Amino acid sequence: MPVKFTISTIKFLSPQQRMIRLSVVIITYNEERNIGRCLESVHSIADDIVVLDSMSTDKTEDICKAHGARFVQHKFEGHIEQKNRAINHALYPHILSLDADEALDETLTESIRKVKEDWKHDGYTMNRLTNYCGKWIYHCGWYPDRKLRLWDSRKGRWGGENPHDRFELTEKDASTAHLEGNILHYSYYTLNDHYRQVEYFTTILARTQFNNGKRAPWLVMVISPFVKFLRDYFIKLGILDGRAGFTISRISAYATYLKYRKIRQLQQSKNKRA
Repeated sequence: MPVKFTISTIKFLSPQQRMIRLSVVIITYNEERNIGRCLESVHSIADDIVVLDSMSTDKTEDICKAHGARFVQHKFEGHIEQKNRAINHALYPHILSLDADEALDETLTESIRKVKEDWKHDGYTMNRLTNYCGKWIYHCGWYPDRKLRLWDSRKGRWGGENPHDRFELTEKDASTAHLEGNILHYSYYTLNDHYRQVEYFTTILARTQFNNGKRAPWLVMVISPFVKFLRDYFIKLGILDGRAGFTISRISAYATYLKYRKIRQLQQSKNKRA
């Protein structure tokens, strides 16, 4: 027969008995280069690790199973859709969500451990620090890059606009707190990695925004990249990140142009079919 706890008896429980159980949820596709580091960083605070994979063809599955993660596969239907689906496979409602190319630093690990012992809020935010081709980036609008990644999954769901997903607490009185420490984001190892991701993300984003009614006038397509570069390199102080800051600002400006160009192409294609 299960033990029933009353309010008067809960205060006598040990910290281990009061501690919430935490599921770490990760989605993957061909992440053999990153997933091991991610899994190693959460072992000390995870009570359950589930990886929802989009039919990887590399060694992702072997690495996940070697680290004791539960490995589930489902065809990729969108970042938001996949992350919401992954929550359904978690054993516990309290979720830490990470991407395969992310890991926790020691300070954040300790912050999460303390939260497990005394969970007070519906969600917890944390900063994300990105490593770009071997250099940590503190400007360009890339830091602190605050993320809501630790939450009670009964209080919200993933939303946003593919591929830029975000977890949204849906209750009006939902409360959040910010944790010390960083998610370490190992984004791009080479410039080619960055350009490939730009091509991939702008295709998804252009389609999503076009379907939501966004259009790309010629003037916007031309001016927006310059505005983006000036903001990231000067206003957001990318200049302080040296050569990497210039490269990031330049490629981000190109990504802005490419997104609008793809929206414009979708618009022209639709007009031809009309």
